[in-house]
Amino acid sequence: MLVPSKSARRAVHLLFFALFVPVFALPLLVIVAASFATGWSGALPSGATLAHYRDIAHGDALDALFTSVLTALAASLAALTAGTWAALAAEKRSRRTRRIIDALFLLPVAVPSVVVGLSLLVAFSRPPLLLNGTPQIVILAHTVLVTAFAYQSVTAALARLDPAYEQSAAGLGARPAYVLWRVKLPLLLPSLTGAAGLCFALSMGELSATMMIYPPDWLPLPVQIFAATDRGSLFTGAALAVALMATTLLVLLGLSRLRTKASYR
Repeated sequence: MLVPSKSARRAVHLLFFALFVPVFALPLLVIVAASFATGWSGALPSGATLAHYRDIAHGDALDALFTSVLTALAASLAALTAGTWAALAAEKRSRRTRRIIDALFLLPVAVPSVVVGLSLLVAFSRPPLLLNGTPQIVILAHTVLVTAFAYQSVTAALARLDPAYEQSAAGLGARPAYVLWRVKLPLLLPSLTGAAGLCFALSMGELSATMMIYPPDWLPLPVQIFAATDRGSLFTGAALAVALMATTLLVLLGLSRLRTKASYR
């Protein structure tokens, strides 16, 4: 125990909750409360209603939520594939080559995401790759923005991986492809599911780049939340935000269960 004294542990717990509630929990609780409010003129909401959620169920919000989930799933899968492949390829390279690969993959998160959206808009607005106005450019933007996190997660997992497993399989005559698919990747599975969850969560909340490139028929939910709050419908925007958070949390909980099962195999 880092804090052996019982009274000291209690003080540490109180300090944690004193910092956690105002900084992290309170903003989320305010959003949840606002999603049920009819008005908010004082310290607390002045009424309670389910009308904002009924509007979500009968409006375009479900389509926007479905669009966000599809975009996040596609971007996460593409980012996980590209990041894992790059991490495996960079593992055997020289230190200088690894630094170059690291810089290439970290560059999209080192600049504002609106710059990524603008660069894709300029690059894919003319043939031969005309993606402007299509859902593919949104998925591509999200993939570019989240691949760095998948790459970093897999790279860190490879650094912790005991090379004895790979060497033992190779010593028994296993081919490199067999070692990769039956030894290395299963050992990386907990890290891969964690990276997939991180990519999914980041994609679900991405707004800046999406605002520049989304077509009218592919409207993600964060854009609809921004539009609702921009026209003054704060409580409707809060309900949309709660739906976005709840959906993201459910997917992350599912990935967490997969990760737990993979860890015990």
